Amino acid sequence: TDRVRVRIARLLPANVKDRPGWAADLHAAYEHLKIPHAAETYCATLAVVEQESTYQADPVVPNLPAIVRKELDRRAGKYGIPKLIVATALKKSSPDGRSYDERIAALKTEKQLNALFEDMSGELPFGKQLLADYNPVRTAGPMQVSIEFAERHAQEKAYPYPVVKTLRDEVFTRRGGLYFGTAILLDYPAPYDDVVYRFADFNAGRYASRNAAFQAALNRSSGKSLALDGDLLRYDDDEPSDASSQVESALVSMGAALNLSAREIRRDLLLEKSAGFGTTTLYERVFALADRKTGQPLPRQAMPRIALSSPKIIRKLTTEWFATRVAERYKRCLARAD
Repeated sequence: TDRVRVRIARLLPANVKDRPGWAADLHAAYEHLKIPHAAETYCATLAVVEQESTYQADPVVPNLPAIVRKELDRRAGKYGIPKLIVATALKKSSPDGRSYDERIAALKTEKQLNALFEDMSGELPFGKQLLADYNPVRTAGPMQVSIEFAERHAQEKAYPYPVVKTLRDEVFTRRGGLYFGTAILLDYPAPYDDVVYRFADFNAGRYASRNAAFQAALNRSSGKSLALDGDLLRYDDDEPSDASSQVESALVSMGAALNLSAREIRRDLLLEKSAGFGTTTLYERVFALADRKTGQPLPRQAMPRIALSSPKIIRKLTTEWFATRVAERYKRCLARAD
């Protein structure tokens, strides 16, 4: 075990601080998740860490004060709270002794923002109304893991470390961020022959690359030009919507060719975020039609075409850009294993 941790430490870039600590936390995550200990798997996680945070457990977010003030103004307008009242309330002292204005001006990391949000929602007279159960921090830690994913994963598989405050706070730690980041990246079966598609899934959602390939096959078999975004159904608050997506409508219009009813098509599409979708009748028949039309087997993996959007993103970026950058870091990491 000590030898494995030493090998992991050698995979880290030379300028990383506390290499033994990173290696120990990553090794523990792999042990708990039962991920194979190999340079290829470790480098997959480390490449994402480097891309997302450059090995910072709580990375600095540029322009965070401006992002927060813009969101407060937007939500004040939404709830009809005059700006003067908000400005006056922000001059109030917060639990740490500074005013809320001072804390906003000093914001550098999402962990600080999370603590600020918790105090504001509990202390300010309009806090609960203004924030309305909305925490602007959706991702956290060295791998920028979705907090929603972490909470869902912990319901399915017990979190292996003591929770000092809340599970949300654990995502901000190095050990928690590496554990949940490795889980979302590697703790699921994926039908890919190139790790770049796992990196795309990390950014766009599990099985997005498989589903984008399915959309490409559907375009070929139906003659349509649907977006290759990896989303097959519409969703409301993360639940499948009753309203048909363009993908579902296209499939229903092909019902006779597929020999599937609308109910059977919906039944299979509901599995789009699981491994099971790849073995459904719908999946197999769409690819069979497309392969016959093309005269050769189509790829079962494709890069999702998604433009990234976030208050933290100031350039035009895509899932393909993210996956390609991480893949480059992955190759450099593997080179250090030689």
